[in-house]
Amino acid sequence: MAKKEARFLNRELSWLEFNQRVLDEACIPETPLLERLKFLAITGSNLDEFFMVRVGGLQILKEAGSSSRDPARLTPTQQLEQIEARVNRMMVDQYACFSAIEAGLAEHGIQRVPAGAMTDRQRDVAEQIFLNEIFPILTPIAVPERKDFPQLVNHSLSICVRLAAVEDSNASGRFAVIPFGHLGWRFLTLHSKGGYTYSLVEDAVAEFIGSFFPGERVEECVPFRITRNADIAFRDDTASDLLADMEQFLEVRKTSDCARLEIADHAGPAITQFLQDALQANSETIKLPGPIALTDFMHVATLSGFEDLKIPDWPPQPSPDIDSTVKMFDVIAQRDILLCHPFESFDPVVRLIEEAAVDPDVLAIKQTLYRTSRTSPIVKALGEAAKQGKYVTVIVELKARFDEARNISWAKWMEQCGVQVIYGVKGLKTHAKICLIMRREPTGIRRYMHFGTGNYNETTARLYSDISFLTCNDELGADATSFLHAVTGYSQPQEFHKIEAAPIGLRERLLEMIEAETKRRQQGQKAHIAAKVNSLVDPQVIEALYAASQAGVTVKLNIRGICCLRPGVPGLSENIEVISIVDRFLEHARIFYFYHGGDERVFISSADWMQRNLDRRIELMVPIEAAAARRRLISILDTYFRDNVKARRLQPDGSYELPISGNVQPVRSQEVLYLEARQAVHQAASARPTVFEPHRAPETTD
Repeated sequence: MAKKEARFLNRELSWLEFNQRVLDEACIPETPLLERLKFLAITGSNLDEFFMVRVGGLQILKEAGSSSRDPARLTPTQQLEQIEARVNRMMVDQYACFSAIEAGLAEHGIQRVPAGAMTDRQRDVAEQIFLNEIFPILTPIAVPERKDFPQLVNHSLSICVRLAAVEDSNASGRFAVIPFGHLGWRFLTLHSKGGYTYSLVEDAVAEFIGSFFPGERVEECVPFRITRNADIAFRDDTASDLLADMEQFLEVRKTSDCARLEIADHAGPAITQFLQDALQANSETIKLPGPIALTDFMHVATLSGFEDLKIPDWPPQPSPDIDSTVKMFDVIAQRDILLCHPFESFDPVVRLIEEAAVDPDVLAIKQTLYRTSRTSPIVKALGEAAKQGKYVTVIVELKARFDEARNISWAKWMEQCGVQVIYGVKGLKTHAKICLIMRREPTGIRRYMHFGTGNYNETTARLYSDISFLTCNDELGADATSFLHAVTGYSQPQEFHKIEAAPIGLRERLLEMIEAETKRRQQGQKAHIAAKVNSLVDPQVIEALYAASQAGVTVKLNIRGICCLRPGVPGLSENIEVISIVDRFLEHARIFYFYHGGDERVFISSADWMQRNLDRRIELMVPIEAAAARRRLISILDTYFRDNVKARRLQPDGSYELPISGNVQPVRSQEVLYLEARQAVHQAASARPTVFEPHRAPETTD
């Protein structure tokens, strides 16, 4: 039996290993260059959020003197020390990768011109842009004392300038800051004979920095960026007006403490010390050997006109189970529909809600919204439904981190349309994905539902791998009604027929299903558990899986990101296998499978196996019982576990390795699922009966 200290992996270090796997995708030489740059930009964006949320929270604990230990037996201080060491190694890999990608792009005509390396003609172009579009906008701010340091926008670039000291002064110089704020663009297109040649806005500012300080001698000009702590507690249980209080909370976040200070590595000791003192960011300082904010290079990764440097497009396929000429209500009335996005289009989900909005027989629509797009057709359809007199209730989660402002805007708009908007539930985040439509039909009122693992966001539905389930099953309809009434009416949910919901019931059902497999194996029966989730952190679930493994249950887990379970430890978890898949689409679906004595049970869920999902969020777990849909879901799950191209296998020490594939045929799960979706369309087209229609003589009139 493993020691207690070795039973769990640290959550934060596990997440950093996930980001390393994303970075590994950017380092594959055979991958097209702009696709590599896209993955590199994603690693930068991921780290931004990691420092805002996870590191910021640990810093607060450290400053408060907390010595509490996480399940991996690490204190906040120990975690921060190990995070710093791991991030520093990752930064070295990031910028080595960036340098290799840049060199490759230059050979194909995409070239960055750093400060001081412009040709005369390029400098003339840059100067015109600077004088016309940059110089009139930016404002240099003198900082004689720390109290004069400007309030900087989170994640926005700034320039720190060190000016020569005045005569008869022992100071190392005078300082000024030029905040870029919400400048909105960073790449300046320069003259070139072909391709795309550009300079970064901070390099253009450095080139002409003297324009801001006429008559002064500029000693140093250094770009920097701050990341603010976003892990600020919001007590919605004490909010008198949640909407107004959330708007005020967003303002507070803009002035929170500095969780990370990034500075160009050519910064001298004087300017570095000045920024660290002004921002109180000594241990949080990171010096970078290249452009700051690699996430911005998504702009270059998505350039048009360089298709040979990108991967071929995999457009979402229409589901062969859905006839585009038939109303969605008629389609769902015939059979339950399972969709696997983005291999299959999300359009049927959008179409269902849009059709419901204008259908005269639809009486009511009830839906949850967690993250939406900027121009959401679903939100617009809900507003239209309310305008047409339908009873529309929408649970908008205002506490969806970093989407709060957008959700506030949509909530206000929907209220103006007549939608009944519920701002979530006190003390909990509403993360469940459900839409319930009540429709009057000749046989009575029928309930149509969509359950999903992903958000009602048609944009991310093309980028995230998720599952949608469309049904008009009576028992699921009764459960959906009871669930939504409980969420909107402050009532205790009644016992459900089919579904389970967090924070009441889902954890218990999940542990019950794991324990049932454990008992069956102890009785000598076959037992098997398979699951696909984004994160596995919850100690209680992990301990239940350890117990299952020790009983001999085979456990296969596909966990994209954080995994605190140690697989393959003798006497503890030797029957547990954990893989992670990072590929062109973000793996986001949650699928649970239990052999259950041969009566296979399969579920989709909005919930990861984390304390926050099981205890502090409103989530759903929905059984997939229709035979065809269940078989397909099991097949999808199996496809992921057969992956020997993009899958990485978790080792007991927390590292990841490529699976041993030998001489077997390569299987890339996302490619298999896309080809299956495309093949299904071709087969459906081939199966359509051909109707011969003869030419007829035109009718004549007397």
